[in-house]
Amino acid sequence: MMLPVRALDPVESTAEGLALLHTLLEIRSPSGQETAATTYLTDWMARRGFIAHRDAAGNAVGVLEDPEPLEHDHRTREIVLLGHIDTVDGFPRVAQRDGKLFGRGAVDAKGPLAAFATAAARVGPRPGWRIVVVGAVEEESTTSKGARYVAGRRQPDLAIIGEPTGWQRVALGYKGRVLADVTVQRILSHTAGPAASAPEIAVAYWNRVSAAVTQLNNGQQKVWDQLQASLRRFASSDDGLVETAEMLLGFRLPLHVSPDQVKSLLVSLDGDAGLRFRGEEPAYRAEKNTSLVRAFLAVVREQGGEPGFVVKTGTCDMNVVGPVWRCPLLAYGPGDSSLDHTPKEHVEIAEWQRGVEVLADVLRRVTETPQT
Repeated sequence: MMLPVRALDPVESTAEGLALLHTLLEIRSPSGQETAATTYLTDWMARRGFIAHRDAAGNAVGVLEDPEPLEHDHRTREIVLLGHIDTVDGFPRVAQRDGKLFGRGAVDAKGPLAAFATAAARVGPRPGWRIVVVGAVEEESTTSKGARYVAGRRQPDLAIIGEPTGWQRVALGYKGRVLADVTVQRILSHTAGPAASAPEIAVAYWNRVSAAVTQLNNGQQKVWDQLQASLRRFASSDDGLVETAEMLLGFRLPLHVSPDQVKSLLVSLDGDAGLRFRGEEPAYRAEKNTSLVRAFLAVVREQGGEPGFVVKTGTCDMNVVGPVWRCPLLAYGPGDSSLDHTPKEHVEIAEWQRGVEVLADVLRRVTETPQT
């Protein structure tokens, strides 16, 4: 028999949530090495009444569900709070000072994930609803393993993606992505000769790509609408017989440019370059006029904020689950995204607490009103 789950009171949940976030920051969890962090989060949720487990992908999953059965003509609705527990590499010292909590993932995105778990624990089970908190693995890698696993196994009515937006704003769109590994090889020749070197050929290719992208962006004034290209890595070497130049090119895609279009462009310009593609995600923009969006706007106003919308030039798990779930969704989380991946990554504790308040009130609001 399932025992009733007691929702945490605000003071209790805030203290426990901050302790959760602090501990998660102390657990190093770059993509592919999340087991210790997901185990800790799973245990934390289980101790607070969630039905919690680590799934086959390695995600931490906690479920709050009303133990009272519904009438036969009603179904349980579901809201998924999908955050990610992995981080980029680098492990700056965890510290709390001047009202700030420093550490890798404080913003991107253990901060939003801990806020999800804390808010859900505060609200507790809701009649007719299932609240699912997911700490997904490998979001920071090109695999998005955790989100892909969840996308094919759940079909929620509402979804919130855990990404830093600041406590007053929600994100409705994320640009797509393509990564291209470029390799140029040529027979080694004397440097005094007329033949172009492998590095020179590679640089010339990048210049052609950059010029083509600039041409494609003519007339596009907003960054959100532009194809963005970046040279992420460059290396060259030789073994005495063959010289090699290698580049990693990254592309951020607007809604009107697909991964296949970028790949076709790169192939058309390749010349002597060998190409390998990965990390392909189309851009995604969520619907604005939904009950979920309206709930966030109302709650932020009630808490004295000025709600706003943003679209992001990065890519997140929204790109993975949005096209599959096709339900009202958005991204939300306390934190300043300009601090993502930086040595000084930190979250303002007061803002994090405000984010928990917003999330808890949104959960209450959307689970007590008809959904449209």
